[in-house]
Amino acid sequence: MKHWFKDQHFRSLLRNSSYLAVSKVVAAIAQVATMALAAHALGLLLLGALILIDSYARSVSGIAKFQSWQLIVRYGGRVLHGEHEDFKTSTGFAFALDAMSGVGGMLVALALLPFVGPWVGISPGQVWIAMLYCTLLPTMAAATPTGVLRALDRFDQISWADTVTPISRLFVVLAVYFLGGGFVAYVAAWYATSLAGDLYDWFLAWRELRRRGLLEGIRPTLRPDSLAGAWRFAIQVNLTASVQSVWGPIARLTVGGLLGAAGAALFRVASVLSDGASKPADLLAKAFYPEVVRMDLSSKKPWKLMLRGTALASGIALAAILILLVGGKPIVSFLFGRDFLASYDAMVILMVVPFVSVFSFPLPPMLYALDRPDGPLKARLLGTIAYFLIVAPLCWNFGVNGAAIAIVLANLATVATMMWLLRQEHRRVRPRKAEPAAR
Repeated sequence: MKHWFKDQHFRSLLRNSSYLAVSKVVAAIAQVATMALAAHALGLLLLGALILIDSYARSVSGIAKFQSWQLIVRYGGRVLHGEHEDFKTSTGFAFALDAMSGVGGMLVALALLPFVGPWVGISPGQVWIAMLYCTLLPTMAAATPTGVLRALDRFDQISWADTVTPISRLFVVLAVYFLGGGFVAYVAAWYATSLAGDLYDWFLAWRELRRRGLLEGIRPTLRPDSLAGAWRFAIQVNLTASVQSVWGPIARLTVGGLLGAAGAALFRVASVLSDGASKPADLLAKAFYPEVVRMDLSSKKPWKLMLRGTALASGIALAAILILLVGGKPIVSFLFGRDFLASYDAMVILMVVPFVSVFSFPLPPMLYALDRPDGPLKARLLGTIAYFLIVAPLCWNFGVNGAAIAIVLANLATVATMMWLLRQEHRRVRPRKAEPAAR
């Protein structure tokens, strides 16, 4: 493995993912501690209600937002080589998309909530506070700041930004816990800390642009004429992100609608713990895309980087999986209380997801870099169709465990599709061996 570290791109991948890893470890600890405090204070049903309100807002955000950071990395990724115009145009385009999708998503969420809320487990008495929570959508949907910082190779800034919401939420929830606050106080704590984290992202991006003298010339626009295929790329990435939100907030809403608030709470606890084992792959995916987009995809280098990153993530993820499998029940009982022990079996089932993610994290970035944004979209659509076909019967027969099984099977279908598509692209771009000279 020593020769791996001679590869500049691999060293860069390690450096940037290590920045993110430190922040994610801190964030994960804070998130679990926050959930534990809320679980003890609110109990199973009210914690489920809080999760459903947050999940509703995040579901609409996931459907509405354009994942604009990918536009900036895709078209402005060579800003460090002095190519500033495409960077400025893509940043202005991303900002305009964020503003449009954020405000539009908020209006749609507010209009639909009175009708949709009861279907997904939000009780009529909680609709008003859920409507107030949806005013977060304009900032929640914005990904421009992250795109700017990734294109400028400031993963250190992203790493600290990622800790603002979970750390501030832990301290605010800790205060609410000791003051004996009720359900509304906990929802307010979630709201205030989400807003603080979103605004801090914008501040970091603005400060970095000003420091590098790149603010001038960035204008919001929905007509990025100099960026070939920008709208096509934006729409396909948006659709992929919308479909991908099924695995997070929409899954929790679906479980809430099928099994009630208690089922949503148990499913959330199981997924919070199992998600921790997926973090190594998630971190490498975020650092991998900006790196690979700068490489010659017809050479062997990006494919070697993909395999080395997979090998690195697999060891870390397997260790995390073993820890949770061995100590899962004591951890759940200690952190959340005995009422939440029913989530353990679902957590064990969900451990298949981080195992699969270790081998799949490079697939979407590679397909995007190969100008195949339709690839992840097609894969996610297939997985989503599979999920909605099986989730209801599985939940009705196996409860929260059925919801976990549905997520696992849908992920497997998605990953298998992306692997097949990437193999086709590899055959297309790999260099052909020279034909032997005719005698």
